[in-house]
Amino acid sequence: MSDKEQQHPLYNRDRPLVDNLLVAEATDLHLAELARLRVRYQGFPGAKDIQQDLDQVLQQWGLTETELFAKTRSIHSMGGIYKSRGKKEEQDWN
Repeated sequence: MSDKEQQHPLYNRDRPLVDNLLVAEATDLHLAELARLRVRYQGFPGAKDIQQDLDQVLQQWGLTETELFAKTRSIHSMGGIYKSRGKKEEQDWN
């Protein structure tokens, strides 16, 4: 496999997130982040380290990709998983 690997444009932003997931608990936010990153890197011709680490996180949390996506669909159907991140910080200062 000597195909040239591409550098993902968001690699430098995503790498620290993946590193955090490797040591994190499977909270709703972390599950949503894992699913989002798996979709982003699925089939991407590069960033093999991130793809392998995302597989490792799934394994550590005892989930299949199908189970992960089912859980995150449920989380997103309740809403607010991403909306509250920025607003909560602002409210803390009021």
